[in-house]
Amino acid sequence: MVVKLKRILLVEDNPNDMELTLEALAEYNLANDVEVARDGEEALDFLYRRGKYSDRDKNNPAVVLLDLKLPKIDGLEVLKTIRSDDLLKLIPVVILTSSREERDKVEGYRLGVNAYVVKPIDFHEFINAVKELGLFWAIINEPPPGSARRL
Repeated sequence: MVVKLKRILLVEDNPNDMELTLEALAEYNLANDVEVARDGEEALDFLYRRGKYSDRDKNNPAVVLLDLKLPKIDGLEVLKTIRSDDLLKLIPVVILTSSREERDKVEGYRLGVNAYVVKPIDFHEFINAVKELGLFWAIINEPPPGSARRL
């Protein structure tokens, strides 16, 4: 059986967390299908195919792994933009953050996040959490019809 890998958009400004996430995804051979945006503005440029992403294919990512504390445009603002756009709103978004602030969780769910994962402090726990997220969203989960392509 051939498993078709789906693209993941990782929105992360911390180089260490980015490397750990890519390392964890590599264990399931998912790292080659990860696009990294280092701030909220770059994430939206990717999703809207603007700037350096203007030539990318029209397929939306299978999932967005979104940090909250980002430069330029914060993660909750990115989530709000995704959920308010008919062409993007079906993309699953997982907040992957170190924030344990109740207001961040409440606002994330209010805006329609699919899951809120607090980055474990322990290295091995972090790696395992990311591996499970990648496995589920990029291989196991079946997205709604039409969510993988932009019209």
